[in-house]
Amino acid sequence: MEYRLLGGSGFMVPALSFGTATFGGGTDFFRAWGATDVAEAKRMVDLCLDAGLNMFDSADAYSVGMAEDILGAAIKGRRNDLLISTKATFRVGKGPNDVGSSRHHLIAACEASLKRLGTDHIDLWQMHGFDALTPIEETMRTLDDLVRAGKVRYIGCSNFSGWHLMKAQAIADRYGWTRYVAHQAYYSLLAREFEWELMPVGIDQKVGTVVWSPLSGGRLSGKIGRNRVVPAGSRHAQLGTMGPEYPQEQHYDIVDVLQTLAEETGRTIPQVALNWVLRRPTVSTVIVGARDEAQLRENLGAVEFVLTPEQVARLDEASYRPPTYPYWHQRRTSSDRNPPPFK
Repeated sequence: MEYRLLGGSGFMVPALSFGTATFGGGTDFFRAWGATDVAEAKRMVDLCLDAGLNMFDSADAYSVGMAEDILGAAIKGRRNDLLISTKATFRVGKGPNDVGSSRHHLIAACEASLKRLGTDHIDLWQMHGFDALTPIEETMRTLDDLVRAGKVRYIGCSNFSGWHLMKAQAIADRYGWTRYVAHQAYYSLLAREFEWELMPVGIDQKVGTVVWSPLSGGRLSGKIGRNRVVPAGSRHAQLGTMGPEYPQEQHYDIVDVLQTLAEETGRTIPQVALNWVLRRPTVSTVIVGARDEAQLRENLGAVEFVLTPEQVARLDEASYRPPTYPYWHQRRTSSDRNPPPFK
């Protein structure tokens, strides 16, 4: 397994992390993802550690805490062998303060996650979404307090816009508080809008990207494509499209190129799609999930090869989407002063 620095920190994380949204299946939504129990989770953890994948990502909102409960049970007795990243902000109860990034909620959420996970610290704690009702100063001060207390080692955010992230960093710098070193974001061949603003901000602010849903909810699994309909019972069939609708023909074109490259490299379509994401700027780690051992082993194989520049260029061309304003205007009128994050 390759290990990379997380953003501008000195914290090394594996190129692949394991996502636990499939643990528990405590709600209809998460049951469509999976319903891994403790025994299965222990086996998944074993396989990951054997492969050098030592970071496990969760959230208090996954199956209303069940995912953290199961992860905690699965890693009992070997906490020092691995890294834990988890998240808070989304609603976890019916009360008016059971949601958001206020001091009240974050302190309670952190203590609850520590208890469920059976640990005294969280290696990477991320705000699951932006809370526009809580002053950013309140959130960043609370996070800094938790870092100073030793309950959290590093902090990150998730699903922020560029200005959300930049304002939080500016406030942290103003007061000498802990900065975000990670942004957990949706990025794939079907979600390249991440490159328009969030990737440049990540480069500028030394924020590492923790990629979620690199296969776009199964749309890049190889099971969907030209003359291949959505499989019955799949997560995509149950929950629908991940993100906005993508032009169907271009989706099929991308899958066609993935199929060709899979044949050229002797790999599978998901492995090629994951490998493409792994090589992009700012990407520190890519979260992979799995319903079973076979799927996990396949995903782990994504780090075993490197696509050639020519192969990457073919995927870039097939997945290209014209940027929205003001990015198309910047590229058209002042690309020399506003270069894209990569060529």
